[in-house]
Amino acid sequence: MTLLNVLRVGVGGGLGAMARYWVGTWAQPSAPGTAFPYATLLVNVVGRLVIGGLAYQGEVRGVVTPEARLLLMTGFLGGFTTFSAFGNETMGLLRGGAAGTALAYVGAHLVLGLGAVWVGWALAQRLWS
Repeated sequence: MTLLNVLRVGVGGGLGAMARYWVGTWAQPSAPGTAFPYATLLVNVVGRLVIGGLAYQGEVRGVVTPEARLLLMTGFLGGFTTFSAFGNETMGLLRGGAAGTALAYVGAHLVLGLGAVWVGWALAQRLWS
């Protein structure tokens, strides 16, 4: 671990957190009157889509360097995606008696999130093979 690598993760994480805040302030107000946390779902699906594409670029094409992985995947996407918020929002729905909404939220994250990683990989493979 070098100081430069720590800075890469920190800069990426800060930018990712700012991007998450921006997406959240844009996405959730577009779904007024609902308890479903659309903003968190959106950033998690988009983050997984991007990480799928970056993983393909790094693992298959070798064009994402270890330093870029730290900045983009560990840092930016780590700050952008919100798994802790997902857990807290799910528990809030359960505590509020909205078990059906909580189940739909968990299911949407699993299906859309895993699907987004697959689509990100497939798109990168198609575009850059």
